[in-house]
Amino acid sequence: MQIGPYQLSNQLIVAPMAGVTDQAFRNLCLRYGAALAVSEMLSSNPEVWDSDKSRQRMTHSGEEGVRSVQIAGADPELMANAARFNVEQGAHIIDINMGCPAKKVNKKFAGSALMQSPDLVKDILQAVVGAVDVPVTLKIRTGWEPEHRNGVEIAKIAEDCGIVSLAVHGRTRQCMYKGFAEYDTIKAIKQNVSIPVVANGDIDSPEKARFVLDYTGADALMIGRGAQGRPWIFKEILHYLETGKKLAPIKADEQRAVMLEHLNKLYDLYGEYKGVRFARKHVGWYLNHEEQRQFRADFNRLETAAQQHSLVECYFDELV
Repeated sequence: MQIGPYQLSNQLIVAPMAGVTDQAFRNLCLRYGAALAVSEMLSSNPEVWDSDKSRQRMTHSGEEGVRSVQIAGADPELMANAARFNVEQGAHIIDINMGCPAKKVNKKFAGSALMQSPDLVKDILQAVVGAVDVPVTLKIRTGWEPEHRNGVEIAKIAEDCGIVSLAVHGRTRQCMYKGFAEYDTIKAIKQNVSIPVVANGDIDSPEKARFVLDYTGADALMIGRGAQGRPWIFKEILHYLETGKKLAPIKADEQRAVMLEHLNKLYDLYGEYKGVRFARKHVGWYLNHEEQRQFRADFNRLETAAQQHSLVECYFDELV
């Protein structure tokens, strides 16, 4: 799949997820085969760019591969300025968020709330595309609510405005993450535009990846929650798409190495205090089975990086 001048090595993209797809997680997914990893969304409001959270999200030093940065907002001028700023910081691609269903984002009429106003969508897209010389992509949902799925309309506007690639989550804003993603709207969008379309939503196995590609005709897949605690899902899907066969499950020693590396990267990125707290949710995703409940409870009580590291080591020593 081609995004502007960038030829991706395969059809798998890491979805931007606030509080998840930081540099540590993106690099892990890229190493396991993802062709592109989109950063956590950054507000277009310059007043927050100086915060620790924003500075950490803007960090690209040591970043692997093509750098795609997602921006969110509802003011065309601020969005254009945010795009310029992030290109200056090293972004190769600017991605526009019109898919986030979170209340705190939507109450500012940003994220998927924008799908209610096609005219404003057009103004924002034209402003951002005109502001930068790098490719601009867009992420949307199928619509605002099930009764108003206007994904095809928004997709046509995006193509007309110069958006080079469109990712579509198979739910409306009203659906949040409930129920199941539907792929009929994504299929219809693919049939109505000539730019690459990326299918997103509930892709959590190699078999599901194959089905969604075949059913929608999408050019690529975007994987979010399916990669939480499982960055190796990209390797599994790639192998299945290429061979039709499933890889053997990841071995305990490899999982231990991945987890410990991930924890160390979190400590480096956020410092020990915040890193320890970010580590809790990631370990909860890595070890999310019922029989691992006690381990998760014990892990969440720990307050230092050394304690967390030691407990993970002990867990896998016993497992092996």
